[in-house]
Amino acid sequence: MTTEAGPKRQASLWRHGDFMKLWTAQTISMLGSQITLLALPLTAVLLLRADPLHVGILTAVGYLPFLLFGLPAGVWVDRLPRRAILIVADVGRALILLVVPLLYFTETLTMYALYPVAFLAGVLTVLFDIAHQAYLPSLVDREQITDGNAKLEISYSGAQLAGPALGGGLIQLLTAPIAILVDAVSFLVSGLALMLIKRKEPPPAAPDAAEGGLLRQIRTGLRFVLRDRLLRPIAVSTGFGNLFDLFGMVAAVLVIYAVRELGMSATELGVALAIANVGAMLGAFTNGWIVRRLGVGPAIVYSALIPGPAILLLPLATPATAVATIAAALGLGGFGIAVYNINQISLRQSVTPEHLQGRMNATMRFLIWGTLPIGGMLGGLLGGTIGLRPTLIVAGIGCLLACVPLFLSPLLGVREVPGPATGMETT
Repeated sequence: MTTEAGPKRQASLWRHGDFMKLWTAQTISMLGSQITLLALPLTAVLLLRADPLHVGILTAVGYLPFLLFGLPAGVWVDRLPRRAILIVADVGRALILLVVPLLYFTETLTMYALYPVAFLAGVLTVLFDIAHQAYLPSLVDREQITDGNAKLEISYSGAQLAGPALGGGLIQLLTAPIAILVDAVSFLVSGLALMLIKRKEPPPAAPDAAEGGLLRQIRTGLRFVLRDRLLRPIAVSTGFGNLFDLFGMVAAVLVIYAVRELGMSATELGVALAIANVGAMLGAFTNGWIVRRLGVGPAIVYSALIPGPAILLLPLATPATAVATIAAALGLGGFGIAVYNINQISLRQSVTPEHLQGRMNATMRFLIWGTLPIGGMLGGLLGGTIGLRPTLIVAGIGCLLACVPLFLSPLLGVREVPGPATGMETT
């Protein structure tokens, strides 16, 4: 009966009205976010003439909230309605991003204005990401979680596919601050879609006197993740990898490397990123086949190997081969990241009891994303001292070394997504 019920539940997501609203909200928001992901550093590089260090700082402050607020955010997500958090985060990010075009129109835009915009948007992104991953298991059945994550990853990949090309074109035609305005509007539309969800989520768990205050509840989430034999290696490996990969050290130098060393225009860079994201889309679409062939644990481990060699292709680019090389390198890396994320997020959600979803996700985000500001700063510093190409080589090697904890873990023996009973004790 399990074999027959599984596919029916998964197929029903297409007729799951509330999931479709969540999926629509995410797709629109992600598309806008991909525009800003390109537009914000290009605002710094093209309009404000920022050097590698300042671009590295901008990257770092955007991720710093994961380090500062990630753990307490998990407690809040477990204690407050998660859909309300998602809506407030979307509307708040829209208002914050509107500051950039406003300052641009009044000719008062500086790097010192971009830093707080990136930071405050990052604070709300912390809340949104933790609440979103905790909200999905309460919106769909547990058997549908992997399918739901795969569909959301397809949206993310699709946004990555269309967003950079759209962003590059908008930046070329209308300037980077105007492109950021488009992202602000996308957050408002996303928030509206979330408001239309009808399904009542389970009421937040009442604070348990035995759990104690904020610090003790944070400690509960940390203990759950760090004691679990499957979650711990994922946290260590991903956190170490993010220090170096496409979101950390590479993110700090990629735009300035493309524009100043390879001579790429905003449109060319956008096209390269759009082509590259075919890899992520392919990873999302083929994930089911990969998991059936390898098992969920091996899919996590082997897909983690891919981004390192992909990053090592970037220093080989020349002005004549820039678009093709960047597209190929990031496409290969995106394929591995898509497969890795679908399966490790699904495993995390499946092994975690409902009342710990927020704190588990917060702990993972803290350990995983907390290294990103360090990676951004390190990338900016190395880019300004040893050069951009050597920095990319260091990043690729570091990303490869990050896979070691996964190979030393029990993940290679995990064929199917386990349930909560396989996790460690929560007390």
